[in-house]
Amino acid sequence: MHVHSPAILGVLPAYCASPMRKSPCDARFTAPLTAGDALKALDAAGIGKGWLMSTAYLAQSPLADPLPDAARVVRAANAFTVELARSHPDRFAAFVSVNPTTPDALAEIARWKGDPAVTGLKLHLTNSDVDLRDPVQVAKLVAVFRAAAGNGWTIMIHMRTRASDYGARDVRVFLDQVLPAAGRQPVVIAHAAGWGGIDAVTLDALGAFADAFERDPAAVANVRFDLAQVFTEKTVAGDRVEMAGLIRRIGVDRFVAGSDWPFAGDLKGYFAATAAWPELSPSEWATILR
Repeated sequence: MHVHSPAILGVLPAYCASPMRKSPCDARFTAPLTAGDALKALDAAGIGKGWLMSTAYLAQSPLADPLPDAARVVRAANAFTVELARSHPDRFAAFVSVNPTTPDALAEIARWKGDPAVTGLKLHLTNSDVDLRDPVQVAKLVAVFRAAAGNGWTIMIHMRTRASDYGARDVRVFLDQVLPAAGRQPVVIAHAAGWGGIDAVTLDALGAFADAFERDPAAVANVRFDLAQVFTEKTVAGDRVEMAGLIRRIGVDRFVAGSDWPFAGDLKGYFAATAAWPELSPSEWATILR
């Protein structure tokens, strides 16, 4: 779930107008939502708890205008998200966020060490313009993973990069160099290794994960995937069938549903529609939705 801080709402117009973006910003994403809106969405769907993902990384995204006080905005945005979780500890878990390539990323992670309101770290490689083929950037990502793991956090990573040929090659770098830095801490790969929907590069990336699960299950024992916005009305039947096959190769119990709210809109309707896709059986969807 995403609830922007006031400072990030101020960044969004430039971010959404960036020529580097692949598509226009969804109006739901730029709306000034509140914790009350998130609670209402959870209550209407009968969901107990939501993971609040800080969008602090947008303050240091190359897709937005450079901010002279970007580090301060990141800190304020993370504090905003953590305070929402503190105000409703039974309903929200806070994930702070950073751009892992920036010089202040490690200090920001250290700032929240030991805070009981913080469950994890959210990383968004697309918006942070991380290149998994750049050894310098990979080393920075490794350091961020190690720091988050040292805090005892879950790491939620939107792994797809801006590379047009993103896929198995990038996953192999992640598996060989980045994932080991998480130790035994849970790592959740957002959008089944894509960025929503299903396309050839997402299937290529998830296929590389499937190979890893078959080759060395112990090395990926801490990895899970979410299916937020993956099965949609825009996905074609053949891609859905291939996605279902990869889910079975990896193991249905390794997948969770997710929503990426507010993109999901009404959560009850979203999850009902998700579980109706026929490429996975009712019992498989039941496992995922649990």
